[in-house]
Amino acid sequence: MSYTCYLGGMEVPTPAKLTVKIKGKNKTLVLLNEGEINFLRTPGLTEITVPLVLPMLGGVRSPSAYLDMLEELKTGKRTTQFILVRSSPSGGKLFDTNIKVSVEDYNIVEDVKANGLDVAVDVSLKQWRDYGTKTATVEQPAEPSQAPTVTVKQEREASTAPAAKTYTVKKGDTLWAIAAKYYGKGSEYSKIAGANTDKISNPNLIYPGQVLTLP
Repeated sequence: MSYTCYLGGMEVPTPAKLTVKIKGKNKTLVLLNEGEINFLRTPGLTEITVPLVLPMLGGVRSPSAYLDMLEELKTGKRTTQFILVRSSPSGGKLFDTNIKVSVEDYNIVEDVKANGLDVAVDVSLKQWRDYGTKTATVEQPAEPSQAPTVTVKQEREASTAPAAKTYTVKKGDTLWAIAAKYYGKGSEYSKIAGANTDKISNPNLIYPGQVLTLP
């Protein structure tokens, strides 16, 4: 089995292990004469610990490129997709991990005995759930005996919106060609550029390995 890992729109060295913590929010109550009961609640946000070893020599990118990406996500208060692609020995696609996350913390460790010149980084990620806001308008009735009328207007998409698709850029790709493939018209490339402003500064410049969101 082989693995390919993406974070911040770029392929990163595959971690030796991955820790995924799904936090429970259930609450235990004690009832008189009934003992303990478990009150089930919606699970908390998933937390992921990704230990990366960034090669100083011979890697696709230098350690500073990955560290700059982490710093940009952290200081820019941006979310991104964490993607782990699993492939069978024959090349068949297996189960993928694809989750929208924020970078919470990362620790940089330089240990010559353990890693030589390479740089070890432990990255802590937390699941991001899109949330919605609503505006409630209360209209008072003409007659005091009547109840007020409340109108609720959705201002922002809720977290139940369908997850966006992603596409990994290959050598020779252009935004025009990708838009033509997925939307039927290359002129729709601006949709993709607008949804990936954190990765694309010039629509004419995209690079192999980038993971683009397809709105």
